[in-house]
Amino acid sequence: MMNMPHPTSSSTATPHTFPAHIEHQLNKATALCAQQGARMTAQRRDVLGLILMHAHPVGAYDLLEELKTAERRPAPPTVYRALDFLLEHGLIHRIERLSAFIPCTNLRHCSHTHEHSEACLHTAQFLICRNCKTVTEIADTTVLETLKHICKNKNFVIQSTSVEVEGLCANCASQQSVIHPAKEIPHQGA
Repeated sequence: MMNMPHPTSSSTATPHTFPAHIEHQLNKATALCAQQGARMTAQRRDVLGLILMHAHPVGAYDLLEELKTAERRPAPPTVYRALDFLLEHGLIHRIERLSAFIPCTNLRHCSHTHEHSEACLHTAQFLICRNCKTVTEIADTTVLETLKHICKNKNFVIQSTSVEVEGLCANCASQQSVIHPAKEIPHQGA
């Protein structure tokens, strides 16, 4: 996993400070939570900020290590509660295949409630590179429409969806084709 610079923390055990672009995203997330009647605590904010800082998915225990300072030593359940909150409010996604978390690139929230109605269901779709572990979130409405159609025919009510596709990203695929160029297939015929 890529080592990211550790955000600086203050000496009084207050929340981490992050670069301006991350602070902007955190402020947006805080406002979205407030619209839903939820509170973005300092611990939740720090966890989300650290996830936003990473270029690749990050695991819960990696987050726990990054949250530790001389003054603060959060317990694993504290981090897991923060992750559960962030998942519930659509701010992050869990990549099951990697047991790790990434920020949601599509912060569309349905209403001021915590429920996601079928009309505004957000389908998490991910392309996961086997080689470099890069995860790309995509939003293809045809995938959701197909799933809705299948579920309707089976009298099944969708509550959440996550589609994970594993393969090689363009960069890794091109590097692999340089290392293992495709063999030419001889033409058959007269």
